[in-house]
Amino acid sequence: MEKQHWDIVIIGAGVSGIGAAVRLLQQGFTDFIVLEKYDELGGTWRDNTYPGCACDVPSALYSYSFAQKPDWSRAFAGQAEILDYVHNTADKQGVKPFIRYGVDVQASRWNDAQQQWQLQTSAGDISANKLISAVGYLHEPIMPNLPGLSEFPGKVFHSSRWDHECDLRDKKVAVIGTGASAIQFIPEIQPQVNKLSVFQRTPQWILPKPDHRIPAIERAFFRIPLTLNSWRKILYAGLEVFGIGFRRPGLLKVVQKLAQRHLNSSIKDPQLRAKLTPDYTLGCKRVLLSNNYYPAMAKLNVDLHATGVEQIRGNKVVGQDGSEAEADVIILGTGFHVSDVPIAAQVFGRDGRSLEDIWQGSPQAYRGTCVNNFPNFFLILGPNLAIGNNSAFVVIESQLNYIMGAMQVMQRNQLQTVEVCAQKQDDYNQLVQDELQKTVWNTGGCSSYYLDKNGRNSIGFPWSSNRMQALLRHFDPESYQTLAKVDWQAQQADVVAEKLARKRRTTTRRKKAEEEKA
Repeated sequence: MEKQHWDIVIIGAGVSGIGAAVRLLQQGFTDFIVLEKYDELGGTWRDNTYPGCACDVPSALYSYSFAQKPDWSRAFAGQAEILDYVHNTADKQGVKPFIRYGVDVQASRWNDAQQQWQLQTSAGDISANKLISAVGYLHEPIMPNLPGLSEFPGKVFHSSRWDHECDLRDKKVAVIGTGASAIQFIPEIQPQVNKLSVFQRTPQWILPKPDHRIPAIERAFFRIPLTLNSWRKILYAGLEVFGIGFRRPGLLKVVQKLAQRHLNSSIKDPQLRAKLTPDYTLGCKRVLLSNNYYPAMAKLNVDLHATGVEQIRGNKVVGQDGSEAEADVIILGTGFHVSDVPIAAQVFGRDGRSLEDIWQGSPQAYRGTCVNNFPNFFLILGPNLAIGNNSAFVVIESQLNYIMGAMQVMQRNQLQTVEVCAQKQDDYNQLVQDELQKTVWNTGGCSSYYLDKNGRNSIGFPWSSNRMQALLRHFDPESYQTLAKVDWQAQQADVVAEKLARKRRTTTRRKKAEEEKA
């Protein structure tokens, strides 16, 4: 890289990282760099290219407020169009010159003596005053540790690493997992394959998807000033009303009846319908949208195994109930590391411990953004910020407001470091956990990625999106320990002076000893 020290380093060039870079430029910060380990930006929308990949949030809401797109082709945009949007935004906002591709950040360590972050990367070591993690949590796929999987004679790949060279036509295909990705790609591959065996550990509640192609006249309408912003506000308000149910699960029974009718009308076979009917409250797991998943599951060439997978034996997938399915190809729809994000093992704080060491499987942060013991470190899409009912852009932009506020406070007050107080962080997280006890994620009777390996909800946000935006609108320096640049420089001067004094004393003693010896 062209230099070894930066004021700000952003890790990741997905939606979060691009947004952070744009906001920094808007605030007049230019001494920063975005490190992206792959050779293209886009994050999850770059990685997930499986057939049928699309957003389950209305397109009008799935964009930055500062770069709204009036001409989405569908009410719910597909992967390619979203990736194009992120590329175009980065280009128009002048972010691309700040991105360095093919640079993998292997470790980030806070150096207390230098009051800086030291980063080990695949392109060499660099340092930074401030570090923004924008790696997201739909990034690292879960690869199940199934006996015999490594000896399977056919192709095996995860849905987020789709093998487009693998021809599925007339093949026997086994799909392990029936989450958000699987319900999108299963209907796409079902007509191609000879036999599709789907292994479902837990059924999902699925609502109809009000998707449609947006006609040219409607796209032209949204180019009229204020119309798109007004439509965004209407959609946002509607999703906020739906979100009330996450905090008052009893209200979700009405929506659950709609999902049950959707299942009943699509699946006539009572045995298959029973396998596809969840036994938990809608909303406990991520609410999914699809019009074609149920019809695909009812096709003659599809077998649903309502069981987890025990092992792979030769070319057979063996369920925990003893059922078997021959396969030429295995597709893993097994999700992502959400509460156990891999970057946690690579970021080391002031006392030398990593985030992983401190969290012990239960991530927590102050307002989902800052962590005690990690000065000048900011997490985007951090712990307990998933809202479940609205656009991720709402979360990302709320956090960017907070982070930009921190940057401005540091610049205005000439602060070298900001670090959230331990008590403030503990009090906030205790309140979050208390409020989460009443939500559908904690009471709905399911096991989901909202609950970490310790059974703690470290993902969900217990209040409304409006409250999230209010909570993150302004940086609150009173909740932080700060160190002024002048104080740090004075400390550094004292350290240097002490080193020089020690050196002089050592030299004097040596000379005296030599004189006595002579």
